[in-house]
Amino acid sequence: MVDITPNLFSLKEESAKAIVQVSNPETISAVVENRVPKGNVFEMAKVAGLFAVKSTAQILPNSHPKPIEFTGIEYQIQDLEIHILVKVKSVCKSDLEMEALHGATIVALTIYDMLKPIDKGISILKIQSEERTQKISNVGNQKAITTALVVCSNAIYNGFKPDSAGQEILSILKAQNIHPNSYEIIPDDLQQIREKAKSLSPLNQLVIFCGGTGLSKTDITPEALESLLERRIPGIEEAMRSYGQIRTPYAMFSRSLAGMIGDCLVLALPGSTRGAKESVEAIFPAILHVIKSMKVPN
Repeated sequence: MVDITPNLFSLKEESAKAIVQVSNPETISAVVENRVPKGNVFEMAKVAGLFAVKSTAQILPNSHPKPIEFTGIEYQIQDLEIHILVKVKSVCKSDLEMEALHGATIVALTIYDMLKPIDKGISILKIQSEERTQKISNVGNQKAITTALVVCSNAIYNGFKPDSAGQEILSILKAQNIHPNSYEIIPDDLQQIREKAKSLSPLNQLVIFCGGTGLSKTDITPEALESLLERRIPGIEEAMRSYGQIRTPYAMFSRSLAGMIGDCLVLALPGSTRGAKESVEAIFPAILHVIKSMKVPN
């Protein structure tokens, strides 16, 4: 199965459509008038569809189990065709396309099975995904996001350990088609951090500081940046900590912060590799919504 542990919970909505075609009008009349020997076609097919949606993960090996929170099954008769529409909703981590398709398939098969004794010319014309959830993504044709990455660490600056956290951030940004035009390593120095924020923010839409957000005496990145931020964005900070907290109890000690300096979004992320990775996963690609609305620096 695909690893969806980095994915965020969000509202998903999917629909699938199927069409069952009969060979004579009398079959349609029997369905509408509830004269089919095997029982009420629409009600039995609906029950089968509801069970199918909820059991998708048990049938399809690559489908993830999901808490199905709504399933709607609708019918429409058009001449000799029975049109089936299955809608599925849930707050979950992956899309519901297969659940909707599975539900539509079983509804169609149930109708086929119930009508075949009275109509030998019945057929299933199509089963297809009708609508897809609009997903937040990095629009391919948007202008490049001007970005800078600054790693704050005495140990890395003095060559005592490699910059694995910064490299992790660069890797995730690259996957979002974001290529920083500046990548620097500086010590945990209050004045140097402030000067970098002042010099980089007018030139970029996004400046990321990595490191110095913990509780040791040398962790002073938040103190260096707080007075420079014109507007704090608590929601981004909360999203990062919330995402990390369900993965490790130590995320609550992070003092990550987010805010604006002019038209530049400034982030302070943890210096640990795991903390940096999870913080970026928590806010991308949704954070691009803010960045795309900013002015592009000259």
